[in-house]
Amino acid sequence: MKEKIMNKNSLKPAEIKYILEEKHRTANRQFQGVPGIEVASGGRIWATWYSGGIAEGPQNFSILVTSNDDGETWSEKPVAVIDPIGNVRSFDPVLWHDPLGRLWWFWSQSYSPADGEVFDGTGGVWATFTEDSNTEQPVFSEPRRIADGVMMNKPTVLSDGTWLLPTAVWECFGPKLPEMAKNRFSNITVSCDNGHSFSLRGSADVPERSFDEHMIIELKDGRLWMLVRTMYGIGQSFSGDKGIAWTPGENSGLSGPNSRFFIRRLSSGRLLLVNNANPDSAGKMKRSHLYAFLSDDDGKTWQGGLLLDERDNVSYPDGAEDSRGVIRIIYDRERHKHGEILAAVFKEEDVLAGKCITPQARLRTLVNRTEGIKV
Repeated sequence: MKEKIMNKNSLKPAEIKYILEEKHRTANRQFQGVPGIEVASGGRIWATWYSGGIAEGPQNFSILVTSNDDGETWSEKPVAVIDPIGNVRSFDPVLWHDPLGRLWWFWSQSYSPADGEVFDGTGGVWATFTEDSNTEQPVFSEPRRIADGVMMNKPTVLSDGTWLLPTAVWECFGPKLPEMAKNRFSNITVSCDNGHSFSLRGSADVPERSFDEHMIIELKDGRLWMLVRTMYGIGQSFSGDKGIAWTPGENSGLSGPNSRFFIRRLSSGRLLLVNNANPDSAGKMKRSHLYAFLSDDDGKTWQGGLLLDERDNVSYPDGAEDSRGVIRIIYDRERHKHGEILAAVFKEEDVLAGKCITPQARLRTLVNRTEGIKV
């Protein structure tokens, strides 16, 4: 009976905390990773990731920090924290500015028993937003649950104004709610009314997917292109009806180390891909050598190749482009050993040149470091 009661807590909204506890400060955090980034219209930069405890588990909480000096310094004390009660974890946070300029903060919640199980199958995607992301201390709306499962990447806005959210019910965990079990795919949750309501539109079934972590691109011919994390790298599926039906999943030909990647259409019309690209002597990809590439032909070919970080265990990129065409990529490094959150800043010219040639470009800049596990 106790477990059932605790499970129900993952279906309740977590409080957004502005008055923080000591455990939320950098000096008292240990494990941390899976970051996201956004840039406000006035230039203020926002970043999020999750931490708490020594690994993925019941102590996890999501934090929000900011920089108002072009990323030179960041708030050591989180601006806000999502830290659910009991053995409910907040994880995989996402930041995104919608077409109205509101900053959305998404995250996932799941019951996590003390024995280390990280996901019990009753997870959900939650959302809140603020009307003013240019202020140092924004006030967020009441959290609400918008989808089953998990969402780890930014939404995509279609040419007709529809929001597509890449939600997923993980195949590798058995959903406990019957309504979730039937949607154990790489799903598309949509909003056709600027975030007033959300509904499930369609699902792709990509063989050998791993935690999904999919992203969607609207191609120039009107089709949707979904890329999905898989055991062999990156799989793909296409939709010709705005996300209702999807083609059978297949290998995209984009390799990878079974980890999150980042793809986005830039204001120039090019596609930006950030991915680990460095096979070892056996041909196996590792979470090292994080590169940025560009495509002029909707992903058929890729040009350039700016090496953002060549070290081991650099992973999970997310990105944002500002009004000047400056691209910011945030990623983690050595989640358990160093607990580093890092950023790369560059423009398209740097990617095409394969090296930093613009005044804005700088790599391996530190956003936050916990020094890793202390026990």
